[in-house]
Amino acid sequence: MDAPHTGFVADSLDRRIISALQIDGRASWHAIATALGEPERTVVRRGTRLLDSGLVRIGAMAVRGRSTVIGVRCAPGQARVVATALARRPDCAFAHVLTGTWDCVAEVQCPRDRLAGLVMDELPGLPGVVRTLTLPVLRHVRTIREWHAGLLTEAEIAALTDGTGAAPASADVSPAFDGVGELSRADRLLVHALAEDGRCTFDELARVSGVSEATARRRLGALRRAGRVRVRAVIEPVLLGLPVEAVLWVRTVPSEVDAVTAGLAASPHVRYVSFVTGERQLLVLTAFPDEAALHDFVTRSPWLREAVSVDMSMVLGTVKRGGMLAPWLRD
Repeated sequence: MDAPHTGFVADSLDRRIISALQIDGRASWHAIATALGEPERTVVRRGTRLLDSGLVRIGAMAVRGRSTVIGVRCAPGQARVVATALARRPDCAFAHVLTGTWDCVAEVQCPRDRLAGLVMDELPGLPGVVRTLTLPVLRHVRTIREWHAGLLTEAEIAALTDGTGAAPASADVSPAFDGVGELSRADRLLVHALAEDGRCTFDELARVSGVSEATARRRLGALRRAGRVRVRAVIEPVLLGLPVEAVLWVRTVPSEVDAVTAGLAASPHVRYVSFVTGERQLLVLTAFPDEAALHDFVTRSPWLREAVSVDMSMVLGTVKRGGMLAPWLRD
């Protein structure tokens, strides 16, 4: 569960290309080059190298229901086993092994009418589970798809989002979706192909799903706008110079939640924030260049004035990000 070697990322341009792919994993090299103000040939060469190396992966995840965060306390020596079992669920978005009270944390997508079965039957049945904490997500403040580590200017982000600051028509808009209704066979084949390669062409998608190229283009756009499919770039934060990851559980006075979430979302080190049920309303995933920066964040940030308490766990390893299994689990 070690982080990948980072020597392959040469300089800041590589990291800026990665950030652009995080905004829209299917953006063309021409669009990325134009937004970044770099020669297209250079962006094509470097971007292709990053994708071919496997350091950056573009994939798709079918949305199967509303998000629920799960904390698990495991029997001794079983944390990796439990985290891997959670990660292998097709409805799991991420799974991390942690220090602290909870040995691992994961987010799964579960329709609310199936939540009781998840809590009472599925989770207790996992080998190695001692105790679970189940926290339905009431609102996502920031997800991994919206994080780009502060490496792009506002103008560059606007250029990648149709100049409006909003997601382009082809990108994910992430409306609430509760997993009602099955995808058609053609749509399932399309999503499966995108899960393997989120940048495959519409011609390839058409051939795999047995429809015309125009239909493949239209269906993918409709699925993304409806929030049923999300295409994302999956990377290790260490590639952006942020090797120290931590999970924060933040408790605040209910009337101050908006102020705290605004402060958290303003930080480029905050990768994910969700408002969840339970004693601590906010789950926060973070990444920092070193432990000193993490210490400053949890002791000196302005948003701490409105926080009642902050519990912190370090991330020891990651077995799933953005709906994609860690490379060593994909075989």
